[in-house]
Amino acid sequence: MGGLPAIAHVMTAAGSRPAFADVAEANLDAVHRYLVHLVGDRHLADDLTSATFERALRDWRRYDPARGRPSVWLVEIARRVALDHFRKDGRRRAREERYAAGMPDSAPPPDGPGGLPADMRDAIGRLTRAEREVVALRVVLGLDAAEAGRVAGMTPSAVGTALHRAVGKLRAEVVRP
Repeated sequence: MGGLPAIAHVMTAAGSRPAFADVAEANLDAVHRYLVHLVGDRHLADDLTSATFERALRDWRRYDPARGRPSVWLVEIARRVALDHFRKDGRRRAREERYAAGMPDSAPPPDGPGGLPADMRDAIGRLTRAEREVVALRVVLGLDAAEAGRVAGMTPSAVGTALHRAVGKLRAEVVRP
């Protein structure tokens, strides 16, 4: 199971269902770690984590324990929040580029995942967004292939293949003969 903490189910009037506060507390760090690895920027991940838990609180009545762990449900929400951000950001950038064609990009490079050597951060930064997501889901959060596939919209087999490919790329860049 790896990086996702288990939470005790709290009996509520609705039956055996965890309380949102318990779920949020137990999964805040894991969701944040996932978003840091997905977006490659700790500050942006902070904002997206907040948006994730706002949306989760609003949609908590829709959570169905029979469909899976609350942690997986939260990561699915986090992924949608991040994809929404990327779409909005892409549209904003396209508008800006139409008006500021030829201007150099002066934004600082994104922060890499914390605690990693510089060569590993650089190598992770060169992975595609999809590859970073699979690494975050399987390695950082410790989701199994079926859960990671559910979040990423892939089959478990495709998750395994993507992870193998991403790890191979990292190994080729970081482990030099």
